[in-house]
Amino acid sequence: MRRPAGAAAVTTAALALALAGCGSDDSVSSTSSRPELKVTGVYMPAPVTDTMAAGFFTVTNSGGTDTLTSVTSDLSADVTLHSTKDGAMEEEKSFAIPADGTLAFASGGNHLMFEKLTHRPREGEKVSLTLHFARTGTVKVSMPVKSATYNPKTGH
Repeated sequence: MRRPAGAAAVTTAALALALAGCGSDDSVSSTSSRPELKVTGVYMPAPVTDTMAAGFFTVTNSGGTDTLTSVTSDLSADVTLHSTKDGAMEEEKSFAIPADGTLAFASGGNHLMFEKLTHRPREGEKVSLTLHFARTGTVKVSMPVKSATYNPKTGH
């Protein structure tokens, strides 16, 4: 029994599409893989004024790329991302987090600025933050308030 030529062509095309689909599932690069974020070293030095505060932390990514797009907090309706370049503070819209890399917010470098505080947090309090990422979505973080002179390298 002979099959019509059109049926053979349809079967061949379907098989080729199925095999092509299998091949693409097996080849996933780290940039297209899901980000795996861990937030550590979170702290806020006790603010010296009633209106402004800074915040610091590190995001470690053991997966694909992501971007920190914003931060929200009940302490301030105005939380902005900043970098420090050549000694000058500059507001940033976002920060990229490389695949298998880190993003550090540290004194003298990248940092959060909280303006128009709802209250002046005291040492020992915890400030709630929500970090907003382009791919991961939101991550809730509790930011302990440390002494105004706190140094994360010494823990004092």
